[in-house]
Amino acid sequence: METLTAKNLKKLNSKRGLQLFLSHDDMTVQKALKILNHETQLERLQEELIKLQQWVEAEGEKLVVIFEGRDAAGKGGAIRRMTQHLNPREFNVVALPKPTDEEKTQWYFQRYVKNLPRNGQITFFDRSWYNRAVVEPVNGFCSNEEYDIFMNQVNSFEKMIIDSGIRVVKFYFSISKDEQSARFEDIKSSPVKKWKFSPVDKTALERWDDYTSYKSKMFDQTNTEIAPWIIIRANKKSRARVDVIEKLLEIIPYTS
Repeated sequence: METLTAKNLKKLNSKRGLQLFLSHDDMTVQKALKILNHETQLERLQEELIKLQQWVEAEGEKLVVIFEGRDAAGKGGAIRRMTQHLNPREFNVVALPKPTDEEKTQWYFQRYVKNLPRNGQITFFDRSWYNRAVVEPVNGFCSNEEYDIFMNQVNSFEKMIIDSGIRVVKFYFSISKDEQSARFEDIKSSPVKKWKFSPVDKTALERWDDYTSYKSKMFDQTNTEIAPWIIIRANKKSRARVDVIEKLLEIIPYTS
């Protein structure tokens, strides 16, 4: 149980603290303090992200941050918290739809290359070229040959863009089967979230083992020294959002 120190009492009596009790019938002191402490921590990390972005811009750096993971793992929510206070002119969030007929005839990586950052910019990929490593083969969206070609090329592709001066950070959000099921139920029952539930989501649970198999192959073959995978335990959304920001701040050698 959280100790009711003078500091904690001040938090609870703040505008935000009182708002929590007024807007939630089941709010408790412990729950309110947990939320308030998380928000304080998140705000501090967001301030550091601003410094990181300013460093990227000042130094002419190019940064790619990849978010992969199962459906409903919390990738989009984490990206929104990371970019919430950043200068919108100096970052892009890329969440590409399924390829057009023209794109299907192109080199697979081509449409991702078009979205790589220029000097001084950060690009966040909400799913990336790694669609072909897991989502596409599991759901029959690519042939075995296309999958094999991708797996043979991806490490070379990443080395090529890293050698050209682009920093690449790869995050994988990991959740349990029970947690994914619970989140799907929440999405389906919500009038403002249900649009997110896609045909691919409908089969995600029954194809859980297939996703696991392809995910393991992806880790085995693409967890390289120059572009390693960073696993974010994402069953707790608030913890995952803090962890992913802390990891990025730790990896990038920005200066204040």
